Amino acid sequence: MSKGGASVPDEEWERFLRESEAGSPGAPEEPSARARMVTRRLREEPEPPQGWRTHQPPRPRRGKGWYGVGLAVVVVLLVAVAVAPGRIVGWFDGGDAVDTLPLAAESERPGGPPAQEGDGALPTPEEPFAGSPAARWADGAAGIHLPAPRATGWMSEAEVGTALDRTRDFLTASSLDPAVLRGERPTKAMALINPHQADVQDYLKKAFRAPDRENDPLLLFSRFRSDVRPVGDVVKTRGRVTFREGEKGAVEVSTDVTYVYPVMRASGDDEVARTIVRREVVMSWDDPEKIVIEPGTFSLVSYKVDTTNGGCDTHTGYLIPAFLADRTTADGGDGPAVDPYDRSTPIEERMREGDGEGCDVATRS
Repeated sequence: MSKGGASVPDEEWERFLRESEAGSPGAPEEPSARARMVTRRLREEPEPPQGWRTHQPPRPRRGKGWYGVGLAVVVVLLVAVAVAPGRIVGWFDGGDAVDTLPLAAESERPGGPPAQEGDGALPTPEEPFAGSPAARWADGAAGIHLPAPRATGWMSEAEVGTALDRTRDFLTASSLDPAVLRGERPTKAMALINPHQADVQDYLKKAFRAPDRENDPLLLFSRFRSDVRPVGDVVKTRGRVTFREGEKGAVEVSTDVTYVYPVMRASGDDEVARTIVRREVVMSWDDPEKIVIEPGTFSLVSYKVDTTNGGCDTHTGYLIPAFLADRTTADGGDGPAVDPYDRSTPIEERMREGDGEGCDVATRS
């Protein structure tokens, strides 16, 4: 029998019908029911003000929703503008030139932005993170802090540990994989998403076939066009993962990670630019006895994206960094100033503080 666009084994529905007649629940619940609860909770939250780029994919027609109805999506775009010789606002300056020791892992939300120190040094091919707080951040997956596992919901301590490892695998495959950064399809990352989450699967198909405002792969994945190339093989990261018991005993894992990508033109120009992407992704590792899901996969609950120097309100499916020669005074954003390295405020809260229209202005890069 097919429910909500995904198949459930006949024996499961037969067991459900038998137990329903006896007055007790049985078959795994369709994720759409849980999605409606998420939607109701979202509707109770205040609407964000004008001025930030916010986005929610269209709600599916009745009868087709699994989790997609309640999937919360927020996109924030920051534009980089030059404001003074030797100092790029929205790019990379103001780093910590005094204390060069690596930072300890981020186990909790910081109390404020990184110190505005340094001499305004610009990135170079030899030092792509010069003048940036990211110079002290860890490399790649090492910058994504995982908490100690504990038995939660339907999972044992060991199972939670596995879920946390797979969560980091997804973040690595979606935002750090060299092939994906070169624009290839994020096959490994997509394989970890519940294939029965029909609306998310529909979004993924549309995003890679014909990206637009409603279906943009950059909501979950970092990809660059072939006209830019990475500088070296290091992406700086800083972020943390937390978890709690979610609905129906699920283990709900929340991630908040900032990625700093140094890039150059593929044509051979030696100017280095940086693109900064912060993502907050919430995923649910569901109990297969209660939710229709494939083993080893998670269901998306929400995702929020904050991008600096990746393109302002463009929907090509690729991050499009601007270089100094590409920018003019007309490129400045008309929204409030935002520090892309400030991880002390959730993306949604920052979004609500915006009061201008268009793209916001990054205070440093």
